[in-house]
Amino acid sequence: MKVLFYTPQSDAADWLRDLSRALPEADLREWQPGDDAPADIAIVWRPPRDMLAGRDGLRAIFNLGAGVDAILALEREHPGTLPRNAQLVRLEDTGMAQQMAEYVTHAVLRYMRRFDEYDLQQAQQRWHVLEPHPRETFTIGILGLGVLGAHVAKSLVSLGFPVRGFSRSAREIDGVVTFAGLPHDTQFDAFANGLKVLVNLLPHTPDTHGILDKRSLSKLARGAYLINIARGAHLVEQDLLDALEQGQISAATLDVFTDEPLRQHHPFWKHPRISITPHVSALTLREESVVQIAQKIVALARGERIGGIVDIARGY
Repeated sequence: MKVLFYTPQSDAADWLRDLSRALPEADLREWQPGDDAPADIAIVWRPPRDMLAGRDGLRAIFNLGAGVDAILALEREHPGTLPRNAQLVRLEDTGMAQQMAEYVTHAVLRYMRRFDEYDLQQAQQRWHVLEPHPRETFTIGILGLGVLGAHVAKSLVSLGFPVRGFSRSAREIDGVVTFAGLPHDTQFDAFANGLKVLVNLLPHTPDTHGILDKRSLSKLARGAYLINIARGAHLVEQDLLDALEQGQISAATLDVFTDEPLRQHHPFWKHPRISITPHVSALTLREESVVQIAQKIVALARGERIGGIVDIARGY
């Protein structure tokens, strides 16, 4: 089996080493510009169009992440980039769900116990006790109930928070009040109405682009909190800044941005009520990812079905 690999990141050699160990019988090579030799499998992260276009012999393209929006955007911009017969396969968890649960739990508890406000008071040398938000009314909404979103929702339920969830298709999760539909429909409005915290874990698709806008933020309880760990393109940045100025949103924790790295003079950097992390809510763990990808490649070779296949039309 011929396996083609590409990542623009600096750890390509480490990936190739680990993949070679996990797939000792495969003919594994790193793609270089001009390489149009046959391949059966491609393992990629943010590949250029030239790597994939015209490779009709590819059976599967494995994406080194849970989000496939970069590859699908490439296909939309340059139709025919994705080979006709190749399945697009995303990573399934590989340790990301636990990382995201930790990230969201930290942010939620920070807001509920008002530690963010104590940070501001410390900067002003103010000694003033603040009442924590009542847990029973600190309702948290999770946008996106896939593997990652469902795990985050369950983690918050275990801490005693009231939790709602929204997804395109109906889901049932113990302890979570779930809603299903499309952005800005009646089910979405019912989900968002009065939320104290909104956590975004949606896949980025044309339907969800800009979903965190003025309309959505206005549905939340006044003084609500926003946590975005999905994609920067979900957020209309000026709408968030306006909502913070008006008091509709009290604070936001943002891990993802439209342009990354965040440009030097972006207003988010110095805003006192915005907390920034550099896209670290869930790092791709190489060892776990290599094991999962290798197992799926072996299963495909045996003619078995695998999980994580992306519905190209839906975008996830």
